[in-house]
Amino acid sequence: MLEMLAIVLLVLWILGMVSSHTLGGFVHLLLILAIIVGVVRFFQSKRPR
Repeated sequence: MLEMLAIVLLVLWILGMVSSHTLGGFVHLLLILAIIVGVVRFFQSKRPR
């Protein structure tokens, strides 16, 4: 589920970058959220189950 969320956030960020700069702060917020989700997913996959 976190992978899908990270992908959606990255796609929205890319669309925001190419569409317009009216939502500049929101676009960067999406990028930060996607990075955080990716890092959390990376560390969760490293834990032994």
